[in-house]
Amino acid sequence: MNDVPPEDGEPGRGSSLREVTWLFLRLGIIAFGGPAAHIAMMHDEVVRRRGWLTEQRFLDLVGATNLIPGPNSTELAIHIGHDRAGWRGLVSAGVCFILPAALMVGTLAALYVHYGHTPAVSGILYGIRPVVIAIIIWALLSLVRTALGTVYLWILAVGVLTAYLLGVNELLLLAAGALLTVAVRTASARRSRPRGPGAEPPQDGSRSARALLAAPLVLTGGQDPDQLLRLFLTMLKIGAVLYGSGYVLLAFLEGDFVHRLGWLTGTQLTDAVSIGQFTPGPVFTTATFVGYLVAGVPGAIVATVAIFLPSFLLVGLLTKITDRIRSRAWSSALLDGVNAAALALMAGVAFQLGRISLVDPLTWALTAGTLLVLWRTRLNSAWLIAAGAAVGLVSVAVTGLG
Repeated sequence: MNDVPPEDGEPGRGSSLREVTWLFLRLGIIAFGGPAAHIAMMHDEVVRRRGWLTEQRFLDLVGATNLIPGPNSTELAIHIGHDRAGWRGLVSAGVCFILPAALMVGTLAALYVHYGHTPAVSGILYGIRPVVIAIIIWALLSLVRTALGTVYLWILAVGVLTAYLLGVNELLLLAAGALLTVAVRTASARRSRPRGPGAEPPQDGSRSARALLAAPLVLTGGQDPDQLLRLFLTMLKIGAVLYGSGYVLLAFLEGDFVHRLGWLTGTQLTDAVSIGQFTPGPVFTTATFVGYLVAGVPGAIVATVAIFLPSFLLVGLLTKITDRIRSRAWSSALLDGVNAAALALMAGVAFQLGRISLVDPLTWALTAGTLLVLWRTRLNSAWLIAAGAAVGLVSVAVTGLG
């Protein structure tokens, strides 16, 4: 296992950087299905197949990235890159995970502007979604053993899953899971603490305070040069304060680009979000599409850089305190609560995706077959995604589905 990034000058640092680069470039091409699916694929690659991280370390990185705004799966990629190959790995993992999707979205934006619509993609999605569901389920089965080690955490996870399916906001559920776990652990520690002269002295308050630096992160808020600057600042603001799903992103973009600036119509924005969700990689590449509609290629570049820049900066800060979060009782409890809630949310996403994707015997068979392959082999998830896409395309060609 390699839970600590190699230092400058260490043998193997260059090879680690190459490994990070190629892995996240490939994931950027095949990571369909949204953040839950991305996290499941990263787990398969860096824990199950390569052994770069332990289950606990992977969970801690997932939990830590849930404490900051921005696209969580992209931030997880950035943090894994840092763990494996230092600061150059941090930059390389993030850029390689984002770039393929940004190029695809930019190309589709150009086709959209030229033809007024985007190519049909129902067949590809029909085959890929059942495979993605299986990949998420398999990752959950592996992570649950590490994340839910007590009866309390199981109860918390079931409660979060139930609340999510009832429509409670995911950010509220993450915060509630974290704070409730801290409260339960604190109460338990007080009950078991020795009394009298033999009691242990309190921890150094200043060191504990430094360990809790993660808590404020939860609250963290040839074209016209003026237009490009406004585009950059608007996307930078969104990237720095946005928590939640693609639907939350849609609300931010609508408020700024449709109502406040008047640069897009509601239909254009809906199409932009749809393309961001269809393409592999982070949904935040919707910004690439929006930027292209506003200011062509320069706008696409400016918007993409701006919306992802806060993620690189925030993860860069997070790498300094992640180990301290786990090493202190209060913040360790917070992280355990976030981990349990995050897994429950992944399960909720898988359930909802299943309701709209498992529509006939073929899609059920794709999910079951993928689970069987994951159980019996170490086949790369890229092949599973490709197989699902091929089955979907053939099915559409033969039956005319979609």
